[in-house]
Amino acid sequence: MNLKKYTDYSLRVLILTGMKSEQELATIKEISTVFHISQEHLRKVVHNLTKLELIESIRGRNGGIRLAKPAEEINVGRLVRVLENDFVLLECFNKETNHCIISPACTLKHVLNKALMAFFQVLDEYTLKDLINNEQELRKLMGI
Repeated sequence: MNLKKYTDYSLRVLILTGMKSEQELATIKEISTVFHISQEHLRKVVHNLTKLELIESIRGRNGGIRLAKPAEEINVGRLVRVLENDFVLLECFNKETNHCIISPACTLKHVLNKALMAFFQVLDEYTLKDLINNEQELRKLMGI
């Protein structure tokens, strides 16, 4: 399984933004510089995170973005479920397109489904706050 770059970039935006004080704003330019991601990609990510009401966008000369809610209220599992739209690990996960002849007797689909549920169970245990609990180390690595 591979999470989309979009999900990765969204998590990075939230991590960097979550490390800012309430008075401090992050900018797309800053995030782009820190993570070496195109500003155009980041504009799309920020727009979507704003629509999801996870960040607020402040326009103007001194504008930027900040979290729209406390970091401890942003659940990683819920976020990944919203950002990712394809958890079809095998053909048999989609009844409409499944043509596998062993599907009715196959145990593999049940094993993989159980693994997928365990994956989300672990993600559900974490919030954005948990992802930035080592803030000093992250700041050093990001150069901020």
